[in-house]
Amino acid sequence: MRVSFSSTRVSASIFEPILSHTYLRRTISLSSISIPPATPKLQTPLFLKPPIYTAALSDLRRWNFWAKTLVNSIGTKFLDTDNGPDSTLLQRELNWLIEDALDTPNNTLCLMNGNDDEDGKTKVKLRADVEDLYVLWKQRIEERRPFQYIVGCEHWRDLVLSVQEGVLIPRPETELIVDLVGDAIEKNPKLGQGLWADLGTGSGALAIGIARILGNTGRVIATDLSHVAVSVSSFNVNRYNLQDKVTVKLGSWFEPLEDFKGEVDGLVSNPPYIPSEHLSGLQAEVGRHEPKLALDGGKDGMDDLLHLCDGAVSMLKPGGFFSFETNGEKHSQFLKEYMENKHEGSFFDVKIVTDFAGVQRFVTGFRAS
Repeated sequence: MRVSFSSTRVSASIFEPILSHTYLRRTISLSSISIPPATPKLQTPLFLKPPIYTAALSDLRRWNFWAKTLVNSIGTKFLDTDNGPDSTLLQRELNWLIEDALDTPNNTLCLMNGNDDEDGKTKVKLRADVEDLYVLWKQRIEERRPFQYIVGCEHWRDLVLSVQEGVLIPRPETELIVDLVGDAIEKNPKLGQGLWADLGTGSGALAIGIARILGNTGRVIATDLSHVAVSVSSFNVNRYNLQDKVTVKLGSWFEPLEDFKGEVDGLVSNPPYIPSEHLSGLQAEVGRHEPKLALDGGKDGMDDLLHLCDGAVSMLKPGGFFSFETNGEKHSQFLKEYMENKHEGSFFDVKIVTDFAGVQRFVTGFRAS
């Protein structure tokens, strides 16, 4: 988890099988998912809402002009203040918001950018009322509410994951953990048939990404202390029809795994690792809106990472793989040395792996026999 984020999307066309009306209407089974009795209310992603609203094209154009005016007024103000989004990125997000809100984006976007509708009678179908769009974009600019919370989803790898307040927005660099797991399985295919754990699952991104590359008997237990995260990750697991491979459990780190000590083939985690004193300086989208529970790593940012390292000793089976995300550089160096010295002989092939930006972001290794 970085201290800031930038919005990334890919074409929605590759998600058509998952977004089909038949798929979305299927009955969801929760037999493999542990959800607390008082399940938090889930926010339906905008692109999954039915297009039940009708608006005049002229009203939509008027909203779009207003929204663009707000965007242009920002310039580099957010960027200069806390490395936030500039007008270029905000304009990109505005375009994505329009695409998610429209029933037929391609056709309507052509109308919005054209000169038709001289009589002002053209109507368009929307997934949100125009007045709601005013509120949402005002929140984005004036409150710095993250775009992902505005539309209720994040595009991550080849997934579209539901996210909402109370759940950490998955970052692009965390995608590499799935690739690292894939590399480990390629070297030892038996790992792909065993039990994996995603600790502090949040949206369920890692659990889902890993479950899709495991073998027929491979499965994942995803844990989180947050009731909201358990509900959101359960929703995402079911959307991708992985409830038979992923079990979501409420609990802190290893607590839900007590019955599996020494039996786990792989552990992954993107834990809180921001030093407490740095929280006040985070980008507004992060510091004001994302859950502190998923950010605050204690005085030096290492509290949860060290707990994960200690727990991996008893949880992993011989030859089991781990991959933990860190705050980078010094954190990764310290964690590597901690595992090699404090737990001397417990792990082998402990490595530091860089992320897309060349930051020493991940520590990986294997449980010794």
